[in-house]
Amino acid sequence: MRALISVSDKTGVVDLARSLHALGVTLLSTGGTAKLLADQGLPVTEVAEVTGFPEMLDGRVKTLHPKVHGGLLARRDLPEHMAALREHGIETIDILVVNLYPFEATVAKAGCTLADAIENIDIGGPAMVRSAAKNWKDVAVLTDASQYAGVVEELKASGKLSDKTRFALSVAAFNRISNYDGAISDYLSSIEFDEAAEVPTRNAYAAQANGRFIKLQDLRYGENPHQTAAFYRDLYPAPGSLVTAKQLQGKELSYNNIADADAAWECVKSFDEPACVIVKHANPCGVAVGSGPLQAYQKAFQTDPTSAFGGIIALNRPLDGAAAEAISKQFVEVLMAPGYSPEALAVFKAKANVRVLQIDLPPGGPTAWDKGLNLSDVKRVGSGLLIQSADNHVLQREDLKVVTKLQPTPQQLDDLLFAWKVAKFVKSNAIVFCKDGMTMGVGAGQMSRLDSARIASIKAGHAKLSLQGTAVASDAFFPFRDGLDVVVDAGASCVIQPGGSMRDQEVIDAANERGVAMVFSGVRHFRH
Repeated sequence: MRALISVSDKTGVVDLARSLHALGVTLLSTGGTAKLLADQGLPVTEVAEVTGFPEMLDGRVKTLHPKVHGGLLARRDLPEHMAALREHGIETIDILVVNLYPFEATVAKAGCTLADAIENIDIGGPAMVRSAAKNWKDVAVLTDASQYAGVVEELKASGKLSDKTRFALSVAAFNRISNYDGAISDYLSSIEFDEAAEVPTRNAYAAQANGRFIKLQDLRYGENPHQTAAFYRDLYPAPGSLVTAKQLQGKELSYNNIADADAAWECVKSFDEPACVIVKHANPCGVAVGSGPLQAYQKAFQTDPTSAFGGIIALNRPLDGAAAEAISKQFVEVLMAPGYSPEALAVFKAKANVRVLQIDLPPGGPTAWDKGLNLSDVKRVGSGLLIQSADNHVLQREDLKVVTKLQPTPQQLDDLLFAWKVAKFVKSNAIVFCKDGMTMGVGAGQMSRLDSARIASIKAGHAKLSLQGTAVASDAFFPFRDGLDVVVDAGASCVIQPGGSMRDQEVIDAANERGVAMVFSGVRHFRH
């Protein structure tokens, strides 16, 4: 048995080679890898000795040779293949260990030049990987250090690798090549070519989009029982995102569970203070901050107890026993938090169907997360995609423009900023009433902003909440004064909206007439 080892990342490769040698495997290698193995006292033959051709063109050509690819591609079950090998003095290669030039890491560096990127496009490595992976029935191909230990263990136990193992390695190899080629395409098709520019200018939206996702699980069904579905994650998921969650207990997550859980988690992790978000059908029906998880939950639940039934609950602080006891009194589908006390877990152990997820918060807190990651938002349309930058704008107090004669008080400013943060996560048209760090009424997803305002006040009435003195956020401008009149009639004392309407002055005049403070954010938060 012969193994060809040619790796850029040499993590674990010496131990692998030592184990293979101990099992009687002959070692072949290239350049720096061969030197490393020889320096460790391992008998290794350089590929140049096998091919009779030296490495050339600064290492660009070293394994592109029939004695390499013939040894990888020959089918052992076809006599004519084996006869061809004998005729041309080619020996089989049974194990290939290759990882590729670090293209992705290279182009991720600030100041990467086009020349550096091009030199880190591997040619011989992918060619060998494809040859070995195609001939998986006879050749095992290892493309990641995480595979080494399992392969050695199986070889020690059985003297060979099973078809199942070799096929799995082949699939992993083709996936790696696909991801590698996708990364190259992403980079090159984003470049706005300028021969004079050493570091190329890159378009944020490449000429070709190469989405790469890994399946986490098949789902029982999709949005409705007659639809099939599966759950995938990004190849490189953002820290603190839903796909990194660990499910501690409960039934399998459904399609709708996942969609609603993502809406709840994205909202709750945007708060610095202890917060709770309850989501139903992709919209927050209750959001609040408090002194801790218990108070935050109680305030959020109070907003709309009816809609909270069967909802998705997210907290941005570890859940303690007291908060768990309170939450357990309602029917909840999914519960999310960055941690759980033993007492909290014991409470939900008695409710085996509740899906309990643990998710780490993004490092650096919500502001660092919002500003530090250039995330994309993708929406599928018929035979196409809409891709945009994520709506990660963080509104600061100093960004607000007071447009009325009446100035908002410091407490009103706090309520306005809270309401604005919630409105960002409510489906358009969105109207959100808030007071004292708590939603008081949420109107979502209506074709008319007037209807959203009316629905928000109706929901507050159902929950027996007074809207007197509340702050109201509108995710987009009021096109006429009638929307403002509705929220003021309901009890609002201050309003935040983006501004930008042709009739802004009409709405400002109405606010002055009604004796309410109004501020413009200058930013819209449509969410479709």
